[in-house]
Amino acid sequence: MTDIHDRITVTVKSFATLREVMDAEVRMEFAEGATIRSLLTELTGWYSGLSDLLFSAPDTLRDFVNILKNGRNIHFLAGLDTPLEDGDIIALFPPAAGG
Repeated sequence: MTDIHDRITVTVKSFATLREVMDAEVRMEFAEGATIRSLLTELTGWYSGLSDLLFSAPDTLRDFVNILKNGRNIHFLAGLDTPLEDGDIIALFPPAAGG
């Protein structure tokens, strides 16, 4: 049984073209032990079209997608298995356009 104290709250911020399919900022609650993977699973269930923007195949982020946990790229942490902690700010960035 999950106790209320075993819950964490994170803030997810989206940028650029991701804002066309999801809110600019979302507060989400999870059980302790949740990861970036579980956060993305929940988000893609809420927002139609988000999965296609983030993933090239199941569990494979598109090369150009950047996800930051408190300013650090998850690529340098544990990737999709990066654990979430209470108060985290997760930033989702689509590819940068331009030249």
